Amino acid sequence: MPNKYPSQNRSAGWMGIHRGHRARPLEWVVEKLIFLVSLSAILMVFLIFIFVGREALPILFGQMDSSQGQAVIKVEDMDKVPKAQLQAYLGLTDKQFAEMDRDVIIDLMKVKLEVASEVTTDKDARLNTTKWRHLLLPHQWSGYDRPEYIWQPVSSVHKYNIIPLFIGSLKATLVALLCSVPLALGAAIFVSQLAPVWLKEWLKPAIELLAGIPSVVLGFFALIVMATVLQTVFGYQSRLNAFVAGIALGFAIIPVVFSIAEDALTSVPRSYRDAALALGFSRWQTAWHIILPAALPGVFAAVVLGFGRAIGETMIVLMASGNASIVSWGLFDSTRTITATIAAELAETVFGGHHYRLLFLLGALLFAVTFLCNLSADFIIHRLKGRLEGK
Repeated sequence: MPNKYPSQNRSAGWMGIHRGHRARPLEWVVEKLIFLVSLSAILMVFLIFIFVGREALPILFGQMDSSQGQAVIKVEDMDKVPKAQLQAYLGLTDKQFAEMDRDVIIDLMKVKLEVASEVTTDKDARLNTTKWRHLLLPHQWSGYDRPEYIWQPVSSVHKYNIIPLFIGSLKATLVALLCSVPLALGAAIFVSQLAPVWLKEWLKPAIELLAGIPSVVLGFFALIVMATVLQTVFGYQSRLNAFVAGIALGFAIIPVVFSIAEDALTSVPRSYRDAALALGFSRWQTAWHIILPAALPGVFAAVVLGFGRAIGETMIVLMASGNASIVSWGLFDSTRTITATIAAELAETVFGGHHYRLLFLLGALLFAVTFLCNLSADFIIHRLKGRLEGK
């Protein structure tokens, strides 16, 4: 039957909603607070990304210069040079230059002369090593027989090649995934499909409790115990290496992969399992051939989140990887990751200097790699869901 009074119904509906807000003011306030907290969290993450990107922009656009072959200003010529040029030569801010007396400025100029006399004999001292060709490509440095990838920020010639750091991060992360994903998926399949109820109630919380172990504890365990045991078993030379760091990282991401994969396997409709068992499948065959393919998008998402957890970990790789920026794909060689480099070196850099900017650039690149991996994973997950749904 058609409605004869639509305007009255709309008015009544609005008044009902209005009365509902007035009748439940506490719920309305809580709802708005939850919305504001969620919005503020997203805003804070966005502001962090903006800050990191802003600090890295001078390197990104080639505005920094790490060369040490600039023209030397002698002490006797300091009065002939404009103050702005002298300030730029000493690398001082306006406030610092204004607060310094003449004797302090003379001492700084003498230090600059000593540094210049040390680096003039090295032809690499005049290179701007913050340019992208030095950051990504090998260079034949003085004293080396062939072009090399070198990260050596604290030296007479600053070397900022980031390739060793990316290789180190990838090695540790891949070892962690190869170690943790089979264990976590096997445990998730057993707990969700094969374990009796009484065992599942104990086993699932026990595995998820591993996520509560601080990463510094895992790193300390890897440094003191695991490194010695693995070196005794495999007989390699470097006690701390990518293999040890990757195994320790695997323990950190097992609960992440397990929890998400177990939820995905449990959410598969029970009718799939009942139909397979009715057709004569065993419980293991049902779990492997029916349940796991149906939960594949969720399982893939668990692996991607585990990858993000591993590549962003700091303390474990800082303590167990050996921290040697070596370009080597050998798992038993010491390595150095991006996160460990940022944690170890940021506190020792000069604010606003090229080393400081390079570390922020590493953070921005790490975020970009993680973002692209998550974006690609989201695309693959949607493709898998579409294929399973017959779209």
